[in-house]
Amino acid sequence: MRTFLILWLGQLVSTIGSYMTEFALSLWVWDLTQSATAMALMGFFSQLARIPITLIAGVIVDRFSRKRLMLLGDTVAAVSTLIILLLLWRGHLQIWHLYGLAMLNGGFGQIQQLAYSASVSLLVSPAQYTRANSLNSGIHYGSIIFAPALAGLLYPAIGLVGISLVDLASFGVAIATLLTCAIPRPSPSSAVALPRFKEQLSLGFRYIWQRPYLQTVLLISSLFWFFHDLGGALYDPMILARTNGDARILGSVASAAGLGGVTGACLLSLWGGPKRATTGMVAGYMGAGICKTLFGLGQSIAIWLPAQFGSSLNFPLLGSSEQTIWMSNTAPEVQGRVFAAKSLVLQGVSAIALLTAGPLAEHLFEPALVSLNAISLPLVPLLGTSHEASLSLLYVLAALAMLITGLSGYTVLGKHPLQSQKNMGHD
Repeated sequence: MRTFLILWLGQLVSTIGSYMTEFALSLWVWDLTQSATAMALMGFFSQLARIPITLIAGVIVDRFSRKRLMLLGDTVAAVSTLIILLLLWRGHLQIWHLYGLAMLNGGFGQIQQLAYSASVSLLVSPAQYTRANSLNSGIHYGSIIFAPALAGLLYPAIGLVGISLVDLASFGVAIATLLTCAIPRPSPSSAVALPRFKEQLSLGFRYIWQRPYLQTVLLISSLFWFFHDLGGALYDPMILARTNGDARILGSVASAAGLGGVTGACLLSLWGGPKRATTGMVAGYMGAGICKTLFGLGQSIAIWLPAQFGSSLNFPLLGSSEQTIWMSNTAPEVQGRVFAAKSLVLQGVSAIALLTAGPLAEHLFEPALVSLNAISLPLVPLLGTSHEASLSLLYVLAALAMLITGLSGYTVLGKHPLQSQKNMGHD
């Protein structure tokens, strides 16, 4: 585990720095535009670049040095941060610059993440897979705990420039640890030849299409993640609008999400999960939908903190259950292509949600609430009639749709003859 732990530590430090910069950029965009659409487009352009890259990322990772690909990903991200610093210093930074850099980071980040994930099995023994994967989940949730809270405290004092400098230092740590690690390459016989890959691009889609159970799982999960990302695009602007742009409150709520995710992962590890992965997936969907509904209805940190903690508590359960279903019902020799097909569908759904969330809130829901007609009048005591109320209304509707998707999934998948019975324990 020694080499893996060194690599893991560098990625953890780098991710914390990157999350701090993402948080600070969200605040900068909000201060400049007060627009949910402008903020949501950051995620859209990042997701947009990942979609075509996913088609070829597996071949790239199998054919080239994974260490060099990770170094390339960290270097590109560091250069992007440096470009932001230079534009800020000259007073030329504009939102469209951020959209372009989001696409650049999204594409190279997808390759970097896949190269890192594919390297784990080359660095640790099979007996250590569970421990390594648990540590990897801690990179995301641990960063969510510390990065937003730290950035929320520092942003008023050092601004985007200072936080970007911290991010650059974190990339230095990641690159230094990578340079000290020896990451083996897979044997040439296990690599997929590029011409053959081109011929088999559609295999993953055909595999899913020929199996009604997997079709149903993909449809239900696509609906859930669409509504999740639709509401998620409004998360930051909704809180900032209700708190007059208070970075500390936004950071505290984001940290509650990280604590909920870490707690959920620990509880799931101790429990082992339900006997039926389908039950765990739809239960997680419903639990997240309920908590996010309460979150959207809340107008103060007293409601947001416990609701966000409860929401994130469900995601290790639903994520692990969802992955178990796919692993249990897909032949090992085609999992890479099937998982890539699934990812492409979910990435496309996410991009649509991110693209539509802002315009829906600002151009449909806000005018409807302001007009105080017979439909919107009963909502005034709950949400008000101001700009933030339109964001809350769409967020709540998306959360309710997540709950309904979970209930529908329980009804449909519970009756399906082919559902995974595999326990999600430590095996």
